[in-house]
Amino acid sequence: MLTQIILFILDTVCGFMTLALLVRFAMQWARVPFRNPLGQFIVAVTDWMVRPLRRLIPGLFGLDMASLFLAWLWQVAYQGIALGFTGVLVAVSAAPAIVVALLALLEVAKISLYLVIGAVIVSAVFSWVNPYAPLADVFNTLTRPLLRPFRRVIPAVGGVDLSPLALLLVLQIALFVIASLRHSVMPLMLLS
Repeated sequence: MLTQIILFILDTVCGFMTLALLVRFAMQWARVPFRNPLGQFIVAVTDWMVRPLRRLIPGLFGLDMASLFLAWLWQVAYQGIALGFTGVLVAVSAAPAIVVALLALLEVAKISLYLVIGAVIVSAVFSWVNPYAPLADVFNTLTRPLLRPFRRVIPAVGGVDLSPLALLLVLQIALFVIASLRHSVMPLMLLS
């Protein structure tokens, strides 16, 4: 039971830090200004680790690769510790390290998809309830590039934009694929 409590706390902390770093990455990717409550919170939570790492990992095509790398690193730490606690990770060698790195990559992808799902839902709610709320523009700017391809194909029906539903459907399918990939990676751990 103590192991489960420790893993729960570690999962919460590592998941939160990964999510914060991915939000920072997404806000920079979508060119969302950080002069809003969400942006200020994300900068306050992540700046202490992103700024020093930017000296070692430069941006690529205007993307904050240091934030993305740190998000992956938080998941590598959690996956390694979790597999060590459960007894699956017994020895440190190349094969388990590669599997931990792959599991961390899949977890970052899963958290990214959940981030997009949350942003799409919040953006839709803002558009119905209060489209002029201060954070509505943040979520609209985050989701607009992802919704644009769907809006070109799916026309509004009765004045209702159905593109968020189509995007959510695609994101759910992507989550199924990631879960399937995770299940196919886990037996590799047992073979090593």
